[in-house]
Amino acid sequence: MSVNKVILVGNVGDDPKVRYLENNVAVANFSLATSERGYTMSNGTQVPERTEWHNIVLWRGLAETAEKFVKKGTQVYIEGKIQSRTWTDKDGNKRTSYEILADTMQLLGKKSDSAAAPASQESSAPVKKSGSKAKAEDPASAAPQQAPFAPAGQEDDLPF
Repeated sequence: MSVNKVILVGNVGDDPKVRYLENNVAVANFSLATSERGYTMSNGTQVPERTEWHNIVLWRGLAETAEKFVKKGTQVYIEGKIQSRTWTDKDGNKRTSYEILADTMQLLGKKSDSAAAPASQESSAPVKKSGSKAKAEDPASAAPQQAPFAPAGQEDDLPF
C-alpha cells in the first residue's frame, strides 16, 4: 500500500496562469509559498525562517475558480498529490520538476483580504473535484475561519 497525499496552506506567489486546452479544458498554474517560523534552539542557536515554494496545478473547474478568485498574496488551502515531470532541456540535460496536482482548494482569510473575492460566501467555500467537474460545498459546512473558542478580535500566533 502507498499514499501520495499533500496538504498545504500558504500564500500564492503570483496570479494564476490559466490556459485552455482543446475541448475548452482549463489548466491553472501558480506558485505557493509555505513558511516555517524561525526559532531559537535550547543551546541558543538561531534557526532562521524557511520558505518553501511549491508549483500548483489545477484542472477544469478548480482552474476556473482560481482564475476568478485567486490572486497574488491570497492565502489558500490545497490538497492533492505530488507528481514529477522529467524532460530534456535544450542543452540535452535531463531535468525533473515536482508539482502539486490539486484536487481540493479552499480560499482562506477574511473576505476583505481579497479584493477579487465577491461579498458572497464563495470565497470561504471549499472547492472539491468531483469526477470531472468541480463544485463548491455548502459554506455552512465549511471549516470555520476562526476557532469558536477564540474571543472576537483576538488572533492566535499560528503561522497560517
